[in-house]
Amino acid sequence: MDRSLAWIPRTEFARVLGHVDDPYDRALAFAAMSRINTLYMITRAGSGHIGSSFSAADVVSWLLLEELDRPFEPDGDVYFSSKGHDAPGLYAAMIALGRLDEDGLHRLRRLGGLPGHPDVGTPGMPFNTGSLGMGISKAKGLVLAHRLAGRTSRVVVMTGDGELQEGQNWEALPSAARYGMGELTVVVDHNRLQSDTYVTDVSDLGDLTGKFTAAGWGVLHCDGHDPRQLEKAFAQRAEEHPDRPVVIVADTVKGGGCPTFAATSMAPGEWRYRHHSGAPSPEDHDAAYRELTATADEILRRHGQAPLAPETLTLDLPAKPSGVRLPELYGRLLTEAAHEDPRIVALDGDLLLDTGLIPFRDAHPDRFVECGIAEQDMVSMAGGLAAGGLRPFVHSFSCFLHARPNEHIYNNATERRPVVYVGSLAGLLPAGPGHSHQAVRDVSALGSVPGLTVLEPSHPAQLDAALRYCRTTPDSVYLRLSSQVVPAELAELPPAPLVPGRGHVLRAGRDAVAFGAGPVVLAQLLGAAGILAAQGVELTVVDLPWHNRIDPTWLDELLTGVRHAFVVEHQYGSGGQADLIARQLLETGTWDGAGFRGIGLTDVPRCGTDAEVLAAHGMDAPHLAQLIGADVLDRGRTTEPTGDTPWKLSATN
Repeated sequence: MDRSLAWIPRTEFARVLGHVDDPYDRALAFAAMSRINTLYMITRAGSGHIGSSFSAADVVSWLLLEELDRPFEPDGDVYFSSKGHDAPGLYAAMIALGRLDEDGLHRLRRLGGLPGHPDVGTPGMPFNTGSLGMGISKAKGLVLAHRLAGRTSRVVVMTGDGELQEGQNWEALPSAARYGMGELTVVVDHNRLQSDTYVTDVSDLGDLTGKFTAAGWGVLHCDGHDPRQLEKAFAQRAEEHPDRPVVIVADTVKGGGCPTFAATSMAPGEWRYRHHSGAPSPEDHDAAYRELTATADEILRRHGQAPLAPETLTLDLPAKPSGVRLPELYGRLLTEAAHEDPRIVALDGDLLLDTGLIPFRDAHPDRFVECGIAEQDMVSMAGGLAAGGLRPFVHSFSCFLHARPNEHIYNNATERRPVVYVGSLAGLLPAGPGHSHQAVRDVSALGSVPGLTVLEPSHPAQLDAALRYCRTTPDSVYLRLSSQVVPAELAELPPAPLVPGRGHVLRAGRDAVAFGAGPVVLAQLLGAAGILAAQGVELTVVDLPWHNRIDPTWLDELLTGVRHAFVVEHQYGSGGQADLIARQLLETGTWDGAGFRGIGLTDVPRCGTDAEVLAAHGMDAPHLAQLIGADVLDRGRTTEPTGDTPWKLSATN
């Protein structure tokens, strides 16, 4: 789809900085122009976080232009964002000031460009953004390091108000006061909204002033969109609290700066803010662009300057793919299952939309528990629900669900509580958000937990069977769900029995067998099989949804007469299916002299478009075909198999 998009070149920022003498107008114009470039970057990338970037833009502009001493210099003051969703806005400001290459405007969420969330590989980013709540602790460590080096630089860290639900923030406060960290300032982007809805409707923060004061911090409040109030707050901070840490609660509007995205435009009773993530519609983009340019032009006019001179590109923007996504289907299936099974309860970690739970919440409000950004609390609460005879289903993105509460998952399993952990956004894709959101260590992190099964369905019929398994097994289950659109070649696969440790042959061949799980891997393997077939190599593709269960009898039958086996995993290979299958083959002695290769990630996953990142990691169909084909041809083909197995398609293989 062709779209004309405009952005503000760095020369225009230089004009504003050089000719708008009033510091308050200068900061407001800079913020409006940064918002225009943020809008451009996110629209071009097809995803990003407009609301969070816009709410923080005025604070960032004032800090970088007027408050901080030589930010981003090796011995200057330090600023970073703990909430991370505002990365595009911070990039836009840094590009305007020459701290990042201007080409970065055109390469948000692209391979080799600017990642979707802060990453230390980007100049000026002192820390990665991971699970929320780490920023204050990292800032404290940096302050101590500066002291030991004889530096007196200030450290300013921005948090979200929803982020303050994460318990690590509150663990971090007392020792900062104990060590008299007058160098440390936390700015809360207090826009009152988090991923899905209002903070007060998720997990109300209560008396923020009282909480920070009780921990020994100084507390100040200001309007985060008013440069004069920001200036006053930082002046008060220096005068009134020079020897202790301070939090500045900056009241902002999510999407602030233009009415199109401002949360103040939400209709009465509207519970969901629509611009938290994703690219804006063409209509919203054009309306916001007009509003932002009008703001900047009015400031320029007051100072005798000509209007903005943007640059424009006509781009062919990809359309959003259509089709079934497993988390959306899962939400409907769980809602239906709860009608039949009164034991089912659903817990959510502030990702109601992305985990497909809106139908469940609406149909079963008494059995829906919103836990907010507090995964450890959520998982332990699920253990209590299971102890009370219920069947809890726990939901978040896989990257957050398996990591922060890992000890709590283990604890539930050792108590033999049948809890179902449902992790969406699992695996390497989508790659645009960056490695903080790419769940590629979840299988190895959970696969060894006793009494917990790791299960990854690849298509709708298999998801339905997996959910039935989750409802009846006495064990805990980690249900790993890709959030990508299920490819057409998988979407219409018929139902088949889901037998623990056994898979299903999707395509039969005679030269090699390749195992995989989930729609991403299996789509690439089927594509590789097509490429190999044109080269005269016939590949059997096996859908094995069990990541830590294998049926030795089934495996032995499947690999009878086979000389080449491959396991492809869109996560770190250590502790995954390749290790599981290889160990089984070695222990039983059934794999004598044949070739075996595990293909998985070995490094931190890259950020970019899905196609770019699959290729960069050698996990797209052409690279897989090249690797598999080379191995088969180097080692020689197998002989013609005899009998019905393993090549005859059946319901159980």
